[in-house]
Amino acid sequence: MEDHVLEMAMCKSRLSGLVAATFTPMTNDNEINLSVIGQYVDYLVKIQGVRKIFVNGTTGEGMSLSVEERKLVAEEWIKQGKGKLDQVIIHVGALSIKESQELAEHAAKCRASGIAVISPFFFKPQSADVLVEYLKKVASSAPGVPFYYYHLPEMTGVSFNVVDLLDGIERKIPTFQGLKFTSSDLLDFGLCVNNYKDKFDFLFGKDEILLSAIVLGATGAVGSTYNYIGKLYNQMLMDIERGDYKLAGERQAVVQEFIGYVSKLGFGVAENKTTMILISDIPLGPPRLPLLKCSEKKEAEILAKLKTLGWLS
Repeated sequence: MEDHVLEMAMCKSRLSGLVAATFTPMTNDNEINLSVIGQYVDYLVKIQGVRKIFVNGTTGEGMSLSVEERKLVAEEWIKQGKGKLDQVIIHVGALSIKESQELAEHAAKCRASGIAVISPFFFKPQSADVLVEYLKKVASSAPGVPFYYYHLPEMTGVSFNVVDLLDGIERKIPTFQGLKFTSSDLLDFGLCVNNYKDKFDFLFGKDEILLSAIVLGATGAVGSTYNYIGKLYNQMLMDIERGDYKLAGERQAVVQEFIGYVSKLGFGVAENKTTMILISDIPLGPPRLPLLKCSEKKEAEILAKLKTLGWLS
């Protein structure tokens, strides 16, 4: 009976469509700035048409925040998003399993829609089985909360084939709901979808090749650019629903033009955050060290490109 109730609760939390990986607002003194999150929520919902978010991930500089800061940021997003956002997924990954468990417990108490965990990347798990055991320990700290594995091998150096992790994972982690798959390895992603599409959510994390992932069966997407061009991506998703892959491809090409251009300048969190500020006019502040603030030269070049694309209102 309990398993049936859990299954019903989990089904209500299935993720699909666009999920914005939110930036963490900072003051110029590099302190978290909770005061603009209400404005940020309204911008996502009213301007970009995005009602699902992923908090304290890579874009949100979660690994650069203290545990207490991460809790405060999570609480504020959930508070400000009440009645406006459909789902708030909190990333609780950390280098210390104790900290990750503490963050998972906190997310559960705050009634987060789900939690996600990245692999530890200093002392790395030596096998897929060890990684699953680690994820199990964290997930058990938030029983009943949908759980996602955040696959980001470019940053973690943990590059086991994800399809190998999924075999029987629901028996070890009953709350396991799916993946945030941030890798260009479409072979691994395709195998995951083909083998487990009826069981799990598959959220793709490379904005610039989302169309390819959708063709392979992605059920949704988590990304930073959905913060400021979510409207464009929603149009692309509607094109796909109508079967108009030509128009969808044209929209994806525009995104690739922008990301390709900015990548030559160095398209990290700082440049991405600057882009969000230029488009939304929300004062998000600089990133935190060791990340450096976007230079004035880069900002001017990004601004010029945004004007060329017509993305500035």
